[in-house]
Amino acid sequence: MSNVVYIATSLDGYIADKDGGLDWLHSVPNPDNDDLGWSEFLADIDAIVMGRNTFETVCGFDVPWPYPVPVFVLSSQLAEIPAAFTDKAELLYGSPAEVVAQLQQRGHQRLYIDGGNTIQRFLQADLIDELIVTQLPVLLGDGAPLFGSLASAQQYQLVGSQVLLNNLVKNHFKRVR
Repeated sequence: MSNVVYIATSLDGYIADKDGGLDWLHSVPNPDNDDLGWSEFLADIDAIVMGRNTFETVCGFDVPWPYPVPVFVLSSQLAEIPAAFTDKAELLYGSPAEVVAQLQQRGHQRLYIDGGNTIQRFLQADLIDELIVTQLPVLLGDGAPLFGSLASAQQYQLVGSQVLLNNLVKNHFKRVR
């Protein structure tokens, strides 16, 4: 089983601004609407695990459901998936290790872990195998950080780096165990 993070950050490491906003993600012009590798990434995973905040944000986008694979939402506050999304997502409960075990039993092998708190919980449990982080050339100064505290250091090896749209830097790291 492999758990991977695919996310964008500001130069100062935030994934959302202090109001939870994501408008800064569109601060770099993309005239050709290049997906910057997103489709290729999605083709290589078989399920998504995200937190409630991320799920609610995605549900609020004015676009068709963006995920072609099963989505599992972790929440201690959400009692059920809203009716409009019951065929798109499922609630799961448990620690990161329990969630991984449940999904492995269902045959899922490559999980995309999304959402700040969820990513931090999986990192704290040492359950992230790959980090694909794209930095945008903006300083937010405050907001939701990608990383939080860890009980001990984790070592990653850079396996690839790309400059996208002459402004973004996409780094791919794999966990060294």
